[in-house]
Amino acid sequence: MRRLLIRGGRVIDPANKIDGVLDILVEGEKIAAVGENLEVSDCEIVDAKNKIVTPGLIDMHVHLREPGREDEETIKSGSRAAAAGGFTSVACMPNTYPVNDNSAITEMIIEKANEADLINVYPIAAITKGLTGKELTEMSELVDSGAVAFSDDGEYVKNDEVMRRALEYSKMFDVSLISHAESKKLSAGGQINEGYYSTALGLRGIPSAAEEIAIARDIILSELVDARIHFTHISTKGSLRLVKEAKERGLKVTCDVTPHHLVLTEEALANYDTNCKVNPPLRTKNDVDALSKALSEGVIDAIASDHAPHAIHEKEVEFSAAAFGMIGLETTLPLMITKIVNAGILSLPKMIEKFTISPARILKINKGTLSVGADADISIIDNMAKVKIESNKFKSRSKNSPFIGWEFNGKVHHLIVRGKTLVDSSKLIK
Repeated sequence: MRRLLIRGGRVIDPANKIDGVLDILVEGEKIAAVGENLEVSDCEIVDAKNKIVTPGLIDMHVHLREPGREDEETIKSGSRAAAAGGFTSVACMPNTYPVNDNSAITEMIIEKANEADLINVYPIAAITKGLTGKELTEMSELVDSGAVAFSDDGEYVKNDEVMRRALEYSKMFDVSLISHAESKKLSAGGQINEGYYSTALGLRGIPSAAEEIAIARDIILSELVDARIHFTHISTKGSLRLVKEAKERGLKVTCDVTPHHLVLTEEALANYDTNCKVNPPLRTKNDVDALSKALSEGVIDAIASDHAPHAIHEKEVEFSAAAFGMIGLETTLPLMITKIVNAGILSLPKMIEKFTISPARILKINKGTLSVGADADISIIDNMAKVKIESNKFKSRSKNSPFIGWEFNGKVHHLIVRGKTLVDSSKLIK
């Protein structure tokens, strides 16, 4: 049995309210001990001095594209990108080809992840068959096959009755519904946020109301049936107001935000950069300020990349024809350390919470902690390291990032998944 001692790092484990210089002993696939100056013989040693040691980071919203668009990403390439970015677990959305709306696709995703033998991959299954919003999937079978949540991400379940029944079933199986909140009637044909820049650039806009109306309906339905609802990639000040009020009333509402919605505004689109074309769109400075405030106040529960890889020919086209989305697995950690922690919006322990125990609780997966007996999923972060984002260093198959050329602080130094080392001295070794 492999024994590994992580010595002298600043251990931050929000689940156990730990923040101090400690050692961690790993035996096999599990955490065996956490404490000061552990005396252990016959083991490998990782020197974590001046590094941050955390539970393995979790990204609860990624697109791995397999099956169907392996030219953009595969489960293996996406897993390598996640590991290079410091993540030991990801949850992948169901808008694949074919859609993950049946147990065969869910089982195939898990099998492919097991074959890759890298990080933990958790499938999120579709709420409705084919993401059409008309007929519910067989939730019971999908949960039994390994689905950890349900979402029609990329689409909105516009039929109120179907969404109500989905919430009722999700309550029976104790899983979250993850809502892509977007009124398609209001957003139809939209390219960027509706406002000054959409007018100046001659592009059809997507109003904030498209998101806010959808969130309001789903909050009402979740209250009606007393079920959990999670809003992903929340982007507007009005949406935050609705979520905050729902939480204050004790409803089972959670939400996440993407790094790009925290850092970029619609102004980034002034030169028609298709890598900044995302859905929901980049919003105004007032929205970004509101997101930062809500993050610091705890209204926002998690940070998720919405890693959305696209082939070059889908982005290097006329703006209106370009696909929505940007990659994020390999830029999220340095972006958040530099623009959120170093900017004083969140403390380092609070940021770690948004990537560990909080998404683990939302998805109800047994991750996000350094407790003795827990899986040895550990991220060791060099938060002072200088990083320049370079496309030729991406492990993802796609390169659609607006952050290429940007310089940040922070990168993964060591990554351990179920006791196995995947990243050593910032080098992906598998």
